[in-house]
Amino acid sequence: MNKSYPSAGQHLDITPKIDFRSDTVTKPSREMRAYMCEAAVGDDVYAEDPSVNQLQLKVANLLNKEASLFVPSGTMSNLLALLAHCQRGEEVILGDQNHIFSHEAGGASALGGIVMQSLTTHTKGYIKAEQIAAAIRPDDSHFAPSKLICLENTVSGFVQDQAELEAIAALAATRGLITHLDGARIMHAAIKSGLSPAELTRPFDSVSLCLSKGLGAPAGSVLSGTKAFIKRASRLRKMLGGGMRQAGIIAAAGIYALDNNVQRLQQDHDLASYFAGQLSNIEPIEIDLASVETNMLFVTFPLAAGKTTEQSLAKHLLKSAICIGDSQVCRIVLHLDISREDVDSTLSKIKEYYHTG
Repeated sequence: MNKSYPSAGQHLDITPKIDFRSDTVTKPSREMRAYMCEAAVGDDVYAEDPSVNQLQLKVANLLNKEASLFVPSGTMSNLLALLAHCQRGEEVILGDQNHIFSHEAGGASALGGIVMQSLTTHTKGYIKAEQIAAAIRPDDSHFAPSKLICLENTVSGFVQDQAELEAIAALAATRGLITHLDGARIMHAAIKSGLSPAELTRPFDSVSLCLSKGLGAPAGSVLSGTKAFIKRASRLRKMLGGGMRQAGIIAAAGIYALDNNVQRLQQDHDLASYFAGQLSNIEPIEIDLASVETNMLFVTFPLAAGKTTEQSLAKHLLKSAICIGDSQVCRIVLHLDISREDVDSTLSKIKEYYHTG
C-alpha cells in the first residue's frame, strides 16, 4: 500500500480545530507553558543553561547512554549523528521507508557527502539482518565503504521487532559497522511493547529522541551516545547553526513532556484503535484494523458517489475545521490535542459525506 503523508507545502486558509495530519501539530498545554515560563536559563553554547543540561542528563539516564545533546529538530539530530559517525564518501545502509532517507531532504548527502544505500522495507517498515548482511560492501576501491546502519522505531506507527533490531546490531558489531536509531517515536514503542526506552535503544551506538512528536513539546530533539560522539556532534551542531543560547525555555518543555506526557500515549493508541474500528463500518472506506498498532492509521478514502476531486472528503471536513491529508490513502495521527469527542464529531462528518448526495 502506498502511504500518503501530508505535504509540507499544504497551507490552510483556516486554523483547524481538529487536526489529524501529524502529532507534531500539538500546542503546548497551559501547564507546559507555565513550566517553560519558570525555566532557569543560561548560554547553552557555553554549556551553561541549567534547563538544557537537566534535559540532556535526563535523556541520557532514560536511554542509559553516556551523554546527550539538545538540538532544535529531529532532522538536525539525525543529520548530526550521520555527520559525526561518517566521513565524506562513506555509506549508510537504511530502509527506504526510514525518515532519514525519505523525508529529510537528503541532508546527509548534500552536506556531508555521505552515500545512502536504501533497502526495500516490509509493509511495517522493517528490514532484516540478512538484507543488511547482503548489502554491506566488500573492501573494494570501486565502492563507497559501508560505515553506518540506520534503523527507526516506530515506522509509520509500527513497533519494530526488538529481536530483529538486536540481530542487526550484533551483525554490525561483527562487521565493524556503527548503528544509529532514529527513535523519534520511541516512547510510543515503549508504551506498546512494555519495554523500557533503555531496553529498546540498548543495542545502538546513538539514538535520536524527538520531543515534539506525540509528547507535546513545541520543538526539539535529543541525540544520545558516548561522550566522545556527543562532543563531535556538539561541534557539528554549532557548525550547522544549532547553538540556541538561552534554550532552557524550550528544553523545559521537553522536561515537562517526559515527566507528564509519556504514559498518556496509551490514550492515543486506544483512540486510534477506536477510530479505526468505527471507520471500518462506513462504506466504502477501506482500512486494515490489524495494521493499527500505536497512534497512526492509514485509511483509503474514496470519493463519494457523484463527487469530483474538488469535492474530496478532506475538503468536506475542512468546512468544519477538521483537517486530514487530502489524498485517497490518508495517514491519520492521534495525539494529545485529539479527544474522543473530536473523533466522534469527525466520524459524524465522514458519514455525512458518504451518505448524502
